[in-house]
Amino acid sequence: MAEVAGRMAEAPATGEAPPTVRRRGGAGLWTFRRALPRRTETALALAGSLAVLLIWEGAARTGLTNPVFFPAPSTVLAALWRMLTQQNLLWHAGISTMRVWTAFAVAAVMAVPIGILMSSYRAFGAAVEPIIDFIRYLPVPALVPLSIIWFGVGESTKIYLLWLGTFFQLVLLVSDDMRRVPQEYFEIASTLGAKPAQALKDVAFRAMLPNLVDNLRITLGWCWTYLIIAEIVAADSGIGFVIWTARRYMKTPEVMAGVVVIGLIGLLTDQLLRALHRRAFRYL
Repeated sequence: MAEVAGRMAEAPATGEAPPTVRRRGGAGLWTFRRALPRRTETALALAGSLAVLLIWEGAARTGLTNPVFFPAPSTVLAALWRMLTQQNLLWHAGISTMRVWTAFAVAAVMAVPIGILMSSYRAFGAAVEPIIDFIRYLPVPALVPLSIIWFGVGESTKIYLLWLGTFFQLVLLVSDDMRRVPQEYFEIASTLGAKPAQALKDVAFRAMLPNLVDNLRITLGWCWTYLIIAEIVAADSGIGFVIWTARRYMKTPEVMAGVVVIGLIGLLTDQLLRALHRRAFRYL
């Protein structure tokens, strides 16, 4: 059964690669849907980022922007170094990372089986999907007072708010991934004598795994976007606390430095997960 599942999950590897992927030569960089070498993509990404920073620095230096509200990148970098060396910014970043990953892990452990069941058994999906859709559209900041009433002002509230902003989005993505598994896979598995539980574990889950991992990567980014909301609830640690404290005193460089740290953590995590995805699913 496992061999059949493996062949079915890796079926795209036997197909012929699309012409847009195979053609690497020819016209210039701006050919429509042309694949680029990895080094070229990296160079373009660095060049684009550097151009934005230079334009930003030039606008700040020439007085086009008010440094109180929009300081230059060099000023933000100096503030970042000061916060790293004098204000324990790395410790705060570690606390925030732990909170995000804890909430995300809880959300993923709950969302994956629920999402699979929603698509596998339509009676279950019909019962719970309206509830999930309803809660999914509620703004998380509006639920902060209720969160404090329910959980107090400790770590539980922060984890809950991060979970709240992630779980209801992720469970629907998992359900869609399961729904996209071709019905033929289940029919073949049934023909070979697989029971529904075996078909789910050995066929459907393996077929949906590449998209599932990609959606987990995306929703991890969403979880980070709720960090500030979670860490203004009677917090005394975390990047959100650092940003919110600096905001009170109009320390814009410190605020932007905190935002930059969140962006850098997110960027590094995203690139790492992308690399793991490419390595794990080479056949795609």
